[in-house]
Amino acid sequence: MRSVDECSVNKLRKQNKRLKELLQKYKHQHHLQYALIGLSEQASTHPDLNSFYPAIRQLLADYVPSKNFYVVLQNPISGLLELSYFVDQKDAPSHPELTEQHFEQSLTGYVFRSQATAYFNRATMAAAAAEGKFNLHGTRSEHWLGVPIYQDTQVIGVMVSQSYEQELSYSKEQIELFEVIALYLATAIERVKKRELLERQVEQRTLALTQSNHALNEEITQRKKALERQQTLFQIAELATQAINIDDVYYQVHQIMKSITYAQNLYIALYDNNKNWLTFPYAVDESDPDFSPRAFAKGYSELVLTSKKCQLISRERGDQLCKQGLVEPTRALTSTGRCTSWLGAPLKTAQGVIGLIVCQAYNNKYEFVQEDVELIGYVSNQIANVLQNQLSQQALRLSHQQLELRVAEKTKELRQANIHLQLQIDERRKIEQQLYHDAHHDALTRLPNRSLFIAQLERTMAHSQHLPEQNFAVLFIDLDKFKEINDQLGHQFGDQFLIAVATKLKQCVREHDLIARLGGDEFVVLLSRLQDRQQAEDVAKRIIAVMQQPFCYQGSCIQGGASIGITYSDAGYSDIDEVIRDADAAMYYAKQSGKGRFEFYHPLLNYAEVQAHGQSEHHLMDLHTHFQSSQVLDAEQQPICHLLSAYGEHPVLGSTSFEQLKRFSSDSYMLAKVELKLLQYGFAEHNNQGLTLLKCSTVLLEDEHFKSLYSWISQLDNIEHLCLLFDEPELSCASAKQLHNLDALSQSGVYIGLNNFAQEGCELGLLAQFPYYCVLLSNNFSRRLLPEPNYALMLQGILALTKEANCKLMTKSPGSQAERDKLERLGIEYFIGQRSPLTQQRPLSQFTSLTSPVS
Repeated sequence: MRSVDECSVNKLRKQNKRLKELLQKYKHQHHLQYALIGLSEQASTHPDLNSFYPAIRQLLADYVPSKNFYVVLQNPISGLLELSYFVDQKDAPSHPELTEQHFEQSLTGYVFRSQATAYFNRATMAAAAAEGKFNLHGTRSEHWLGVPIYQDTQVIGVMVSQSYEQELSYSKEQIELFEVIALYLATAIERVKKRELLERQVEQRTLALTQSNHALNEEITQRKKALERQQTLFQIAELATQAINIDDVYYQVHQIMKSITYAQNLYIALYDNNKNWLTFPYAVDESDPDFSPRAFAKGYSELVLTSKKCQLISRERGDQLCKQGLVEPTRALTSTGRCTSWLGAPLKTAQGVIGLIVCQAYNNKYEFVQEDVELIGYVSNQIANVLQNQLSQQALRLSHQQLELRVAEKTKELRQANIHLQLQIDERRKIEQQLYHDAHHDALTRLPNRSLFIAQLERTMAHSQHLPEQNFAVLFIDLDKFKEINDQLGHQFGDQFLIAVATKLKQCVREHDLIARLGGDEFVVLLSRLQDRQQAEDVAKRIIAVMQQPFCYQGSCIQGGASIGITYSDAGYSDIDEVIRDADAAMYYAKQSGKGRFEFYHPLLNYAEVQAHGQSEHHLMDLHTHFQSSQVLDAEQQPICHLLSAYGEHPVLGSTSFEQLKRFSSDSYMLAKVELKLLQYGFAEHNNQGLTLLKCSTVLLEDEHFKSLYSWISQLDNIEHLCLLFDEPELSCASAKQLHNLDALSQSGVYIGLNNFAQEGCELGLLAQFPYYCVLLSNNFSRRLLPEPNYALMLQGILALTKEANCKLMTKSPGSQAERDKLERLGIEYFIGQRSPLTQQRPLSQFTSLTSPVS
């Protein structure tokens, strides 16, 4: 019986022991899970590492002795171990032994080199040090635990906890928990660093934009004030040219004064120096005082006249002037109240002071300040000149009235005799003018017709040959959908539509430009006195925009459009037929390319027509190709990189930029193949000469072509020498997939840049979308920087963003050193120099690369 009881007891003891082990294991797993959850929460909530490390130490304190805790990470640049966080009961972070050099040969360095967890007590630590495995630094601890910190498969640092108390050792479960925390610590640190970096970048960019916006608002405020003053002077100056009564002039001056300061009570006094007499031709005052003429005395008005300066007199200063005897009141106060603020300004002319203008306020309704003094002083001289002019004209009119009466009587008979003759002459002139107008104008739209347009074009061409800098352009306009309009809505609707088109076209051009109707739905515009092609492009954009507006007539509405071809005079035209022919060819190309757009004439248009008639096609891949290089120089005239431009030897055009040749190719697959071939060819010829900038089309970012581009880039040994330039107009219209592929390019290590920035607009948001190496300003933006101040303001915003992103802002080097100095003062530091030949000519198809052009 006793043996059975002992057997049962032993069995229960074993079961109890097993349950305790399972419970201990469960607690350990629970601790691990809770610790990892806590680590993730701390990485998500703390904004920086300064608060993150103490939180991790506090988390470990619940499971592991961690009063003495530090983290060491490897510097990715120097390769040395550096202290990131340190808390110790005995040693301070500034301890001379806690340096990068000592870490290399210390216990910490031993764990880093061995890439394994190390646990030592005081005895085993001394024994290992005696064997030369590491050197001991700082205060000796009783227990020391070090765990490597992994990032992927690479050790990037060490996490250490040590105890100076012999009884506080580390169990197997505590070491395992310490290892698990260290395993995920690198990911948590990286999350905190990224969030910290992002917040710092957002703050810096916000500060830069705030400062830029503040400066812009301040400048706008100053400009508004200057414009308001200028507008006031214009209003006053207009009074001098208007043939109105002198009393109306006084009234208009009063209204102008009300617009710039408090002028409810205002009077104008004129001073007769010969009679020493003051008169008040105009006065509006709420107290209704006596403004009768009076002799020169010692009032406020006399003080202004004698001092010849503006006088601002408050109630206190008025009392003081009276006590000093400089002023004596000329009239008693009225029942309305006392003048509490008085402001007067002399009216000065070349002949001297002719009077004064005064504003005054009663019962503290307004207190004039120094700004009011400046304003009234600013406009008083102009008012004086206007009044002097009007007074002189008034005197002259009075003197002429009698003479005019006598002359009128003498000329009355002659006038009546001439009236009949003049009527006959006028009638004949009207008939001649009407005949000429009918012969040279369209009967429906009243626009000039073909004959008048041809005559004007001949005169413009002759003028351009004598003055080559005076360029001109011809816009050939063909209305889209006009035949459908006539067929569906009738000819009457079509006629009204043509009349409306003529009206819209007049709104898009200058007064001296000529609009003509050639017939049907074809119109032409002659633009003269142009400085560059951009002006013709601006007119074409306005015409296309206004033609897209709906037209309604008798309850029916349609939306038309226009296709425009443009010829520009710098092509060296000598015959008007060539000008009209090329404009028509460009218009036809615009219509064939989708309508509702414009195109400049290019010789390739005629070449494409030759191909259409059956002659052999000349592929872009077969053209003999060469590259020209342009150095990019910094402010010290030192080259930092090279910009390459590809040229093909065209059988008709000769050496022509591939940017022009690709515009007239409709095969997107061929374009992608040519684009990649040009990149490979250009980089292969120049990759050993430093950083190379090469233009790249967004076509290569499409999925069907991106694989070949990425494959080629991935095989480059010197990828850091390549920078791909993408056009801003193309990139702003890129799809989400193309932008994703561009981001993949950037992540691969190749530099990316932005070309032709601010060609039509200024999308500052695009600058912050990717980490660009450089941004190239468009020629249009650079050309307008110096003459147009608003472009200089936009440049400041661009500079703020590019400097913040450490991006280089570049522009084409101007023609003169003076212009370059002005651009440098605006903040531009990098300039693209002149092009020079780089490579020998050879067919593009003969160039071989590491990868096939397009998969």
